[in-house]
Amino acid sequence: MNTILQTLSDFNIWSITFRILLATVIGGCIGSERGRHGRAAGLRTHILVCLGSTMTVMLGIYSAQVLGLGGDPMRVSAQVVSGIGFLGAGTILTRGHSHITGLTTAAGLWTTACLGLAIGAGFYFGAVLAWLVMTLAITVFTRLERTAKEHRVDTYYVELDDIARVNDFSREMGSQITSLQVFKAKSGIPSHIGLECAIKELDDSDAMLEHLRAINYVVIAIPVAEN
Repeated sequence: MNTILQTLSDFNIWSITFRILLATVIGGCIGSERGRHGRAAGLRTHILVCLGSTMTVMLGIYSAQVLGLGGDPMRVSAQVVSGIGFLGAGTILTRGHSHITGLTTAAGLWTTACLGLAIGAGFYFGAVLAWLVMTLAITVFTRLERTAKEHRVDTYYVELDDIARVNDFSREMGSQITSLQVFKAKSGIPSHIGLECAIKELDDSDAMLEHLRAINYVVIAIPVAEN
């Protein structure tokens, strides 16, 4: 066992292979969860971020230990922490004046990059432990956060059979609507109009969905994925 751990700690072909595979697994697990929620950055993006971060660290170690080049082997990889912010910013969307989505995905990309740096440096225990805590944060904690809200706001995509029905829908929902955005209908039918609306949940989500679908001029009503 000690021999295996020593082999994986040293910089050799076995540890390089292990680091690349571990980065792929961890990045893939995080990305698959984001993909299930319909986020722009999903499985492939998170794998590439984690793998790229790992390769950056290993490049520094290779330069120092194998090529014998001077300098700090972590200098280049340190730029990943700030540089990944540009990719994360691309996942953040602002709808209306107060509805922002993508923050969790952006933070997840940044954390995935940090996990990749840890894996590339051979800090396996820290990377795996942080990954488990991260998984806990974006699954279990999400439900706890929603439960803690007295009146949470959920977002729905609603498609109406006619653009003239928008005012009727606004009156129907009244003060439960906190924001309303108009989009081209996803069904592609020219006479239809799509709405993305944030609605205060006075009951549970299933009851609200049933209420929306019971309106005679609503042809589609589906929840929009969380951050």
